[in-house]
Amino acid sequence: MMNLEQEISRRRTFGIIAHPDAGKTTLTEKLLLFGGAIQTAGAVKSNKIDISTRSDWMEIEKQRGISVATSVMGFEYKDLKINILDTPGHRDFAEDTYRTLTAVDSVIMVIDCVKGVEEQTEKLMEVCRMRNTPVICFINKLDREGQDAFTLLDEVEEKLDIKVRPMSWPVGVGKSLRGVFNIYENNFNLYEPNKQKKATGAVEIQGIDDPELEKHLPESMVNELRDEIELVNGVYDAFDEKTYLNGEIAPVFFGSAVNNFGVRELLDCFTKIAPQPQPRETEERAILPSEKKFSGFIFKIHANMDPKHRNRIAFVRVCSGKFERGSNYYHVRQERQFRFSNATAFMAQKKETVEEAFPGDIVGLYDTGNLKIGDTLSEGERGFYKGIPSFSPEMFCEVINMDAMKSKQLDKGLNQLMDEGLAQLFTYELGSRRVVGTVGALQFEVLQHRLLNEYDANARFEAVNIYKACWISAKNQDKLTAFIKAKLRHIAKDKEGKPVFMAESKAWLQMVQENFPEVSFHFISEF
Repeated sequence: MMNLEQEISRRRTFGIIAHPDAGKTTLTEKLLLFGGAIQTAGAVKSNKIDISTRSDWMEIEKQRGISVATSVMGFEYKDLKINILDTPGHRDFAEDTYRTLTAVDSVIMVIDCVKGVEEQTEKLMEVCRMRNTPVICFINKLDREGQDAFTLLDEVEEKLDIKVRPMSWPVGVGKSLRGVFNIYENNFNLYEPNKQKKATGAVEIQGIDDPELEKHLPESMVNELRDEIELVNGVYDAFDEKTYLNGEIAPVFFGSAVNNFGVRELLDCFTKIAPQPQPRETEERAILPSEKKFSGFIFKIHANMDPKHRNRIAFVRVCSGKFERGSNYYHVRQERQFRFSNATAFMAQKKETVEEAFPGDIVGLYDTGNLKIGDTLSEGERGFYKGIPSFSPEMFCEVINMDAMKSKQLDKGLNQLMDEGLAQLFTYELGSRRVVGTVGALQFEVLQHRLLNEYDANARFEAVNIYKACWISAKNQDKLTAFIKAKLRHIAKDKEGKPVFMAESKAWLQMVQENFPEVSFHFISEF
């Protein structure tokens, strides 16, 4: 039996983030392959969703071939318990990804070597920076004709505003790809394309000057590699674990996930340097993972996993102590005790009942509607965990009820789907108009589909001309009250009852900000 400290020290909980199509799901699958959680590649894609949990919601995912729900997978590797949170790359589901990042201790960011740093990657990096989350970069698709390594690294530094340190270095790219020199372990990996099995082409060498290299590569390539490694060591700071853990420097690996190349090096280095579960802030204080009493927060809710039973699974990140199935835990927002007898863990897409869980683990709790995103569960502690923000949406539609007899169903459906974090609801002070804000158009489709199929509520979404929803605050309460009174037509409340100013254009927002200098306008709900 391990004690709590030992269980904590063997956990690594991280998220995989990327722009769509950078190869995130493929990398996740290959990590599971190395962890022995799956036997052959392709298993994750073909077994993406068990027959038993196929819901209407997943229909959309199947039809469009995109990941819209965050998957949680755990596996064992070298005596460590690794928890991966794979996030949706599709930008319409960015909110889900932002929230998932609150539940991890570090991040692996996948970048396509052909396309370089893309817009979604930049946004995700901003969220990592808000929390100083340590980031490792994996530059993927080396088997394609991409940009050269130095150009890519410059782009990462410039666009993501973070210093980098290459831990491996490619020899050739695309058709001329011959291998990767592992700077971290001082060996050379020959490239042998193999999509199904683990690559094992490591050549043992005694460093970059070892004549053994000439047996595997043409002389011109060896000379070029030696020059480039000298340049790398001259240009980039030496790797320092502390600056990585502070989120100031990103180690970079090169590879081709689809060919299983460069993945083991990434995983081996990650398991050595990535942080174990970290302390988390509540409104009251910072809570250490090693504290004896259990606490955790809900960062995601997956509703109607089974359409026949209106069940929802709430994903809890364990932050301290030990979670035990069947125990009573305190629900801070509702101020009462709940017993969770049905708890699941996720191992490579298979759900299994879990008896206990430790800091860093993600547990799925079956719920009938008592839990919301951001809720805290504890053994009596009353502070809320901080840091599950809402971002100002990009698109806004007014909700039009198409059947007056079904108003109650519509209200219930909207409230539950908002609890799940699918979108944000703003209710105007005047006239009770309801406007839904999302990050992308696809969510309106999903909302309409789910309201009809799960709640029997027929609603239409009509685009409204809103540029930004801004949360507002002021040091002087009277100034805030005066502002709300002056702009009442444009004031709504979010689902927590906070006042929000609905700005119709960028220019108008700037003018209002100039006219009311005492009022602060925020594009994020946590300020």
